[in-house]
Amino acid sequence: MTKYLLTITAIVLSISISNAQMTKSVNTAASTITWTGKKVTGTHTGTINVKEANLQFTDEKLSGGTIVIDMASLTNTDLEGGGKGKLEGHLKSDDFFGVADHPTATLTINDVTTTGNIYNVTGDLTIKGTTAPITFNAEMVDGKAVAKITVDRTKYNVRYGSGKFFDNLGDKTIYDNFDLEVSLAL
Repeated sequence: MTKYLLTITAIVLSISISNAQMTKSVNTAASTITWTGKKVTGTHTGTINVKEANLQFTDEKLSGGTIVIDMASLTNTDLEGGGKGKLEGHLKSDDFFGVADHPTATLTINDVTTTGNIYNVTGDLTIKGTTAPITFNAEMVDGKAVAKITVDRTKYNVRYGSGKFFDNLGDKTIYDNFDLEVSLAL
């Protein structure tokens, strides 16, 4: 009987070890998100802070997580002075991200598959109170989860200057996609 119990215990332990799950908190101070928005006449870039985040790992591979972004921290880095303040204020207004009513955006990672060292991530992104699915690739580099993510802002009711919703914008057209370069330090 003892031998039987030891065998069952060994099997249970090996299953537990092979499916070891761990949640790691992200070091928000050492993490960065850089955004790039494009329009017919050029681009703007800036940063936005991670408010809080955790990533789940199964067998030391990314398997889930939640990232909360502090929308009030949105800054522009390619302008100075009044132009910088004007753009930041406009991006935080209801025309764009409505930061007063929606101070955070959230990415919830629902599914992750791997191809070599690349994680194929599927999740739900919530911006301005609207949630839509998103997919992107990520990888682990020097203790950081890094990704380049393209977001179609119109899926989140951010329509200002979009050629999909407004006619005759000409060179005032703002492209619907914006890019995020994300680096989450663990």
